Amino acid sequence: MLESTKSISNNVKLLVLFLLVGNLASAQNFKLLRYDENYEFLKDSNRNFYQNLKFVPLNKEKDFYLSFGGEARYEYVDFNNEDWGRLNIGRNNFLLQRYDLHADIHLGKNFRIFAQLRSALQDGRVNGPRGIDEDQLNVQNLFLDVALWQKEDKKLIVRAGRQELDYGSGRLISVREGPNARLYFTGGKIMYSSARFSIDGFAMMADTIYSGVFDNKMSKQLNLWGAYSKIIFPKAGNLDLYYLGIKRNESLFEQGIAPEKRHTIGTRFWKYGGGFIYNLEAAYQFGSFGSGAINAWTASADLGYSFENIKFKPTINLRNDYISGDQNTDNPNLQTFNPLYPKGGYFGFSPQVGPVNLIDIHPYATMDLLPELKMQVDVVFNWRFSTQDGVYRPSGMLNLRGSASDEKYIGTAYLANFTYSVNKYISVVSGIQYFKTGAFINDIIPNSKDGVFFNARLGFKF
Repeated sequence: MLESTKSISNNVKLLVLFLLVGNLASAQNFKLLRYDENYEFLKDSNRNFYQNLKFVPLNKEKDFYLSFGGEARYEYVDFNNEDWGRLNIGRNNFLLQRYDLHADIHLGKNFRIFAQLRSALQDGRVNGPRGIDEDQLNVQNLFLDVALWQKEDKKLIVRAGRQELDYGSGRLISVREGPNARLYFTGGKIMYSSARFSIDGFAMMADTIYSGVFDNKMSKQLNLWGAYSKIIFPKAGNLDLYYLGIKRNESLFEQGIAPEKRHTIGTRFWKYGGGFIYNLEAAYQFGSFGSGAINAWTASADLGYSFENIKFKPTINLRNDYISGDQNTDNPNLQTFNPLYPKGGYFGFSPQVGPVNLIDIHPYATMDLLPELKMQVDVVFNWRFSTQDGVYRPSGMLNLRGSASDEKYIGTAYLANFTYSVNKYISVVSGIQYFKTGAFINDIIPNSKDGVFFNARLGFKF
């Protein structure tokens, strides 16, 4: 028993050592979608204790293998005057925790099973957890991949089961990494990829999320379908082309609540890296909302420059978004843009204004204060696109009705964010946001108050 205890203790010490030291020479960066990681490169190497977790051979030829990984995330949140004082809560500080563990099983070149459990917990928030805060235990990913065809750098794969999705800049389909509880779907996807072109076609069902243990309920109807493609132009950048469809039995906009079937066609042209950087995107939506027709659109330009060859490697950017809102609540036709399944922090971390009925001007800058310490500062000026529509949350849900006011200016957000990478496995993120209310909020909310948000997050991945 004593020898067994010593052995366990030594293994734990060894694991901690490798996690802290990092062994970066043979390491691969962790991906936003953990199933995108591939540790087959460890097949013929001398592996340490940590690397033996990432590549566990299951046969002599080592083409059957298993890989383990996981995450622990701890976040302290301090919010003053959430929703600009409308809820009369004042200060609201609470703790968030997130844990996950996954196993990736490769059975030769043609079959793969990926399984992931996730736990999202909340403690101490006044009025209890929001939908983005808590899902005590759920199956986040559980799917089978079958490779139908492979030739050199080209492959065709079918995926079936529960899976996370994330496309483009996360404007319309995002896994939602910022909030505590990430999004997932259940369905099928077919994926073709080559060196310069890829396209996914998918049909998905969404779950109704409850906060307990394994209690989420599948919708049993098609909620999301579409295709997303990416073309790489080696010198010019990247072009995304996409079509997305959604169906919801009940959708809420200022115009009312009704069944919604909406189609989105869009394109994105983008390039990151040294020198001139840009991200241009536009999308048009049509379909039906109740007895009315949908006619909505959005356009976004994000232009900047990255000074990679000077001290601190600063970048400067200017972004401008136009997102349509409804023009007449008495007309059954709807012009409100629906962001579908957006990431929570598209306009800065923990934004107070969502990507619906919005015009914004958003200058921001980044700087590497140290090789391990990155800083970003933002200012976001927010107006309503239409005075006949309200202000929406980051998820796209209606927050404040607006047709009773002719004021357009919502307010100004000032943000500063710091990311410190201790090593490959451990990171610390902290940020502060001050939201100065504008004429619209002051008109709609009596005795409105400026909002202040602070968070500190410790993350660990292996």
